[in-house]
Amino acid sequence: MLDRITASLPSLAPAEQRVARLVLADARAFAHLPVRELAARAHVSKPTVVRFCRSMGYDGLADFKLKLAGSVSEGVPFIHRSVDSDDKTSDVMVKVVDNAVAAFLQYRNAASTSAIEQAAGAIAATWQTGKRIEFYGAGNSGIVALDAQHKFFRLGITSLATSDGHMQVMSATLLGKGDCIVIISNSGRTRDLMDAADIARKNGATTIAITASGSPLASACQIHLAADHPEGYDRYSPMVSRLLHLLIIDVLATCVALRIGPALQPALEQMKNNLRAKRYT
Repeated sequence: MLDRITASLPSLAPAEQRVARLVLADARAFAHLPVRELAARAHVSKPTVVRFCRSMGYDGLADFKLKLAGSVSEGVPFIHRSVDSDDKTSDVMVKVVDNAVAAFLQYRNAASTSAIEQAAGAIAATWQTGKRIEFYGAGNSGIVALDAQHKFFRLGITSLATSDGHMQVMSATLLGKGDCIVIISNSGRTRDLMDAADIARKNGATTIAITASGSPLASACQIHLAADHPEGYDRYSPMVSRLLHLLIIDVLATCVALRIGPALQPALEQMKNNLRAKRYT
């Protein structure tokens, strides 16, 4: 929608061009401001704002704003909204949530389904042959590794998760052909994770990286699930990369469960029965 407005700029009247530039400068604000405020910001009359919307092919301002709000919410482009020290709590909530949603939608639109299929197939094959599945991460990514272990355990798939660098290197040394490790890192530059990936791969294990495109870890592993979110280091910056990694693990776990299918059902039923009995007696 914004591309179409940009392409239409030369054919618009000068006053309508000012309205168009106002949309392009801040689409979110335009979608929520009243016509009086929009006209004042663009230095045009209220009828000019309505005329612009109709020239774009919409019934009027209300129809245009509805479509614009929906388009922005879909979040096809990544929209970074920095948190400022003078933001109100309501502003902070909106900005933090918007950053997360935008990152998720950017991932949805850019993700390689073939890489996800490869990773799901490797983990499913490892489980079916009784080999080892391990999750490694450092710092915040270590939390994601533990979450991955929990998610897969709920599917009846046992695995190891560790955020300790020495443990990762030692554990990778014990991996062999048929085993599988998933290494999670936002930067993809952590030395211990790189060493673990190198050792495991040389020993014949399948290595899967959840990290940024172009990072050293992405090149070191056989399967790369790109998680491209540049984390800000400002004190107010929302920590979206960890949420993105959790989302990718969720997608991966679901794909693995679908691949394994009926073979998991008896174990899951028994697990639920045991939990239910413990919880309510």
